[in-house]
Amino acid sequence: MSEPMFRGVLPALITPFRDGAVDEDAFVRLVERQIAGGVHGLVPVGTTGETATLSHDEHRRVVELCVKIAAGRVPVVAGAGSNATDEAIELVRHAKTVGADAALVVTPYYNRPSQEGLYAHFKAINDAVQLPVLVYNVPGRTSVDISNDTLARLAKLPNIVGIKDATGDLARASFQRLQCGEDWVMLSGNDDSALGYMAHGGHGCISVTCNVAPEQCAAFYNDWLSGQWQGALYGQDRLVRLHRALFLDASPSPTKFALAHLGLCAGDVRLPIVPCADAFHNEILAAMRDAGVA
Repeated sequence: MSEPMFRGVLPALITPFRDGAVDEDAFVRLVERQIAGGVHGLVPVGTTGETATLSHDEHRRVVELCVKIAAGRVPVVAGAGSNATDEAIELVRHAKTVGADAALVVTPYYNRPSQEGLYAHFKAINDAVQLPVLVYNVPGRTSVDISNDTLARLAKLPNIVGIKDATGDLARASFQRLQCGEDWVMLSGNDDSALGYMAHGGHGCISVTCNVAPEQCAAFYNDWLSGQWQGALYGQDRLVRLHRALFLDASPSPTKFALAHLGLCAGDVRLPIVPCADAFHNEILAAMRDAGVA
């Protein structure tokens, strides 16, 4: 069996802001810190990147900047989803044009398409742009859940290569692996259950926690990838409190608070997200200490 196209830990990068604008200098620092920490890829402008509040120009600029900074050292999977198929195609096309290695395309939110509509959405993207696409299934945010049967149909298309699964349903991963085949890339979208997801056949995680603890997350996934199960379990125990703490308030405000505490960027978020509530600060800082984040 060949190695999957994407594996290990890929941070779902925050988009730093200062004075209402994207802070490009801080973004460069954050990406360099991730690469130095040993991550296996980068995911700009996903949910954690507050893509819902970025203008199209900002979205495209962040993808371009990420590809430029990475400079081929690690793959870049660009967020490129929309609930309008034509807009999603345009964003995937832009990702390809600027040199991203793949696109992460969320299931269309709010519209609540049928399974046939979901298949047609991703097939249209597959047909329009020659770039690997990961389907992002996060029904808790989109109000639509793409089924394993639909994914098995999509897996037969040349450019639909895998999934970011944020359902939290671990048994589904085993059935999906059997239905979609051994070349299907399976990445968890939930840090806290990623170890279990990988035990069910997953290949890694698109991670929020990695923003704060890249070295620790990379070590955890490297242990798993090399079959060091006890090391991976130690890493899980070390990081699990931080996984939970970063969702005590609306994401990514706790993550931005943590990064601001480390002096890496401002804690600024965009409405309707507000800064992380003071009541959660001590718990986040304690979880960072538990994880070994200085």
